Amino acid sequence: MKEYTTDSIRNVALVSHSSAGKTMLAEAFLHFTGATTRLGKIEDGTTTADFEDEEVRRGISLSTALIPVEYREHKINLLDTPGYTDFVGEVISALRVADGAVVLIDAVSGAEVGTEIALNYCEQFNLPRFVVINKMNRDNADFAKALDSVRELVSVRLVPLQLPWGEKAGFKGVIDLLSMKAYAGSGKTAAEIPADWLDQAETARMEMIEAAAEGEDTLLEKYLEGEELSAAEIMRGLVNAFQAGLFAPVFAAAGSAEIGLAPLLDALVDLMPSPLKRPTVKAHGKDGEEELQALDSGPLAAYVWKTTADPFVGKITYFRVYSGMMTSDSRIWNQSKSAEERVGTIHLLRGKEQLAVKVVHAGDIATVPKLNLTSTGDTLCDKGHPLTFDQPTYPSALYQVAVSPKSQSDSAKISTTLTRLAEEDPTLTWHMEPSTNQTILQGMGDQHIDVAIRKAEAKFQTNLLTQEPRVPYQESITKQGQAQYRHKKQTGGAGQFGEVAMRIEPLQDEDYTFSWDVFGGAVSSSYQPAIEKGIKSVMKEGVIAGFPLGHVKVSVYDGKEHPVDSKPVAFEIAARECFKLAVKDAAPVLLEPIMLVRITVPEANMGDIMGDLNTRRARVQGMDTEKGRSVVTAQVPLAEMLRYTTDLRSITGGRGVFTMEYSHHEVVPAHLASEIIAARQKELAAQREE
Repeated sequence: MKEYTTDSIRNVALVSHSSAGKTMLAEAFLHFTGATTRLGKIEDGTTTADFEDEEVRRGISLSTALIPVEYREHKINLLDTPGYTDFVGEVISALRVADGAVVLIDAVSGAEVGTEIALNYCEQFNLPRFVVINKMNRDNADFAKALDSVRELVSVRLVPLQLPWGEKAGFKGVIDLLSMKAYAGSGKTAAEIPADWLDQAETARMEMIEAAAEGEDTLLEKYLEGEELSAAEIMRGLVNAFQAGLFAPVFAAAGSAEIGLAPLLDALVDLMPSPLKRPTVKAHGKDGEEELQALDSGPLAAYVWKTTADPFVGKITYFRVYSGMMTSDSRIWNQSKSAEERVGTIHLLRGKEQLAVKVVHAGDIATVPKLNLTSTGDTLCDKGHPLTFDQPTYPSALYQVAVSPKSQSDSAKISTTLTRLAEEDPTLTWHMEPSTNQTILQGMGDQHIDVAIRKAEAKFQTNLLTQEPRVPYQESITKQGQAQYRHKKQTGGAGQFGEVAMRIEPLQDEDYTFSWDVFGGAVSSSYQPAIEKGIKSVMKEGVIAGFPLGHVKVSVYDGKEHPVDSKPVAFEIAARECFKLAVKDAAPVLLEPIMLVRITVPEANMGDIMGDLNTRRARVQGMDTEKGRSVVTAQVPLAEMLRYTTDLRSITGGRGVFTMEYSHHEVVPAHLASEIIAARQKELAAQREE
């Protein structure tokens, strides 16, 4: 591939709801520009962008693919993102390094949930965006209806720069309002606009010229005075207005049928900003914040937006150079990890095809294999000029599964594998839950977790089993209790003897306090550590249901010892049994974690959400409206929220979102507690038999 300088580069993310045609549009561009000899198909698993086995198997994109398209001496780096909600982390990472976005709309379905999410993130990253009404050749395709459905979601003005030439099976091509020509098929040759389309095209052209005039004061004056604007002036005005975010241009296409490609590619080159035209990027340097421009002469600053593990190549690091130049066979500084990395051959990726390059100019996106320490979100720079970029905010993962190794050999690799998966994908996290002794993997939904488990198997050769996580219940006491216990063992030779008397009471703010209140030397204080050890071991494993016990104040006030037979182990056993008896005397209860949940849904779903919350033992704290959407805050037991991600999606058609954080522990209602205790004791008995 040729070397492209900053002004000839366009970084464009393709975003949409699932199945709006992003992957096929990228495929059509490659075929149209001669990069591939035949058009791949999703159903055959032959597209350039969806090359992973799992993507071929499912027939959907699961991660962002980099597809550089060469056209008119420019390179358009297309970032083909997944549309399925579970993989929103990939969309955020791609938009973080893009300079513009193309939002695809299915001409039949119109704007959907994924469209709304994509548009919101484009807004958040302040990216200029195209709207492409795709699949115009489908039965029931309706350009005007699809466009109206998008208008309802955005505040920015939508201005068609093209009209479809026919619809459904009669979709021949596009009518370009800039040149006022009709382009059949892929759009290489221009023809006169058919007479029956002329009036509609003239009306739409006036709207486009009005949008162009708003891009520059001199053009606006000229337009208001009734003067004609030349083609060059209209183009200049459109570029200014579009890049300033005053409007979003609308196009028509049918990617899989290769209709409308050339006019769309022309618009990407002419309207989308090069990295030079985007606002400066902020980075943190030694002396505070620095503004970086996309200049080869600037200090080196590259942001790592994605890392993947390839079974053949090893680790592949995707980066975008924001300033300076990156060269093959060099050494760079990873400021995030404070370590030097050696860069081998730099590649431009086209799907999985690697194209080696010597130098990557400012603004370009490329990959490098086998970096040791670098992970997603890191900044690469010169050691003498350290810089770091802020990472985007990713939504918190709320769908949990407990993972366990399938075999002994897998148990040695489980933590390394989970760490590697989480490094690649910022929306995946894992931790050990001490109260249940489970390894918890958190993701955006069941599909997300399923893909991660399969990736662990295929790429890291680690086989994992999953199950619903156990709720981290706790045990505590509600009143004062006391007990006395004597441990006596006499079997030929030295025996064991220890007697302990203790009082316990509930504790509010602390988990555990211990006081030694033995007077008159009835028990030597040298046995105190052994007694405490016995108490703590019981607190760890619980008394009523095998859950950790906490918020207890313990006072040892009496006991007896034997001059010969008393040993620390005897007092440890006595303390264990005495503490268990004291707990049973202190009205023990089971506590469950209560979560503070904030649910945001369209107003139409509010009644269903409230009804559903009532079945989950929720206590609603408040209701509010935000940007036309309803927000409910409630306290809900964690046991009722384990699969809420999936349930909320089905109630709201995917439009509802929620956040959840731990609030406090609370007593489990008696009728539920008895069920939980019985189930837990059955489970512990089964474990003992094993």
